[in-house]
Amino acid sequence: MENWAAKMTDSVMRRTPKFDEKWDYDNGVIFKGIESIWRNTGDKKYFDFIKTNMDYFIDETGDIRKYSVTEYNIDHVNNGKLLFLLYKETADDRYKKAAFLLREQLKNHPRTSEGAFWHKQIYPYQIWLDGLYMGAPFYAEFISEFGNASEFDDVTKQFLICERHTKDSKTGLLYHAFDEKRVQPWCDSDTGLSKNFWGRSMGWYVMAIVDVLDYLPENHKDRARIIEILNEVLESLLKVQDKESWVWYQVLDQGKRKGNYLEASASCMILYAMAKGAKKGYLPEKWFDIANKTYSGIIEEFITVTAEGLVNLNKTCMVAGLGGEGKRDGTYEYYISEPIITNDPKGIGAFILAAAEMIDLI
Repeated sequence: MENWAAKMTDSVMRRTPKFDEKWDYDNGVIFKGIESIWRNTGDKKYFDFIKTNMDYFIDETGDIRKYSVTEYNIDHVNNGKLLFLLYKETADDRYKKAAFLLREQLKNHPRTSEGAFWHKQIYPYQIWLDGLYMGAPFYAEFISEFGNASEFDDVTKQFLICERHTKDSKTGLLYHAFDEKRVQPWCDSDTGLSKNFWGRSMGWYVMAIVDVLDYLPENHKDRARIIEILNEVLESLLKVQDKESWVWYQVLDQGKRKGNYLEASASCMILYAMAKGAKKGYLPEKWFDIANKTYSGIIEEFITVTAEGLVNLNKTCMVAGLGGEGKRDGTYEYYISEPIITNDPKGIGAFILAAAEMIDLI
């Protein structure tokens, strides 16, 4: 079986040797994928690629270029996950200082009345599923390395609050976002919920769970419930998986509706969660077979290889959000109207992560 994780990583390194334009969560997804293939192969070129690109931003004092703590954007925490790797491997104190800088953001990041992080300061009182991946795994690993075990309660709280407010009682799927104040144009004025189940947002959520569980103590009071949520959410996702292709649609529960399409990033993220969850023992054994079928489906549906040997990941939604300057309304028509592109970094990163998890499952 081909090592698609390594092949995609090598393609990324050839296509984009520098990720130095901005401190962007997209890049962190790719780098986490590359970290996984470095751990799998031991090839130093992968570690060096991460370090070189992170070093564009981490200066000699541990400050982060093109980043502002007081912007309070949960997305900007995501890249910090690589700082733990770099600090452990190099003992360079600037990486530790940069991690503490991001932790400072979380200390003062605005929250809902129940204590959930706002997605961004410019999106007040809003919980987005995306934000769980951006903030929680960094937070959990920071606590594991430098914090106090009592702080894990704040990490699990993020998942419990989010699931309680966004879960649909009929399907078990999670809506993309929740507005505590119930005033945003995109939300239901009674429930505060957005209108649809967006594939990638649920992908972010389940990836966040399996990554946080790496650091959550075995005896933590919420660990069993977090694992239970993972099982419940994946079972709900299984019901809307396209059984012809074994992948997922952009709008999860409206597969055959005009304009909807099979979407790569969500499918890769969900595969990552099920493969890692099965290997870690969080999920029943049936998920090994489902993961294998899904992986084959992803390769068949989304992967092409150029004449130069570069691997492409096709059919990824470039971006989707709610509100803001574009007044994104969260309707079905909105989600299918966003650009569909090849080699989106979020999709590529999720593919590498998923493919790396599959290496010893096939």
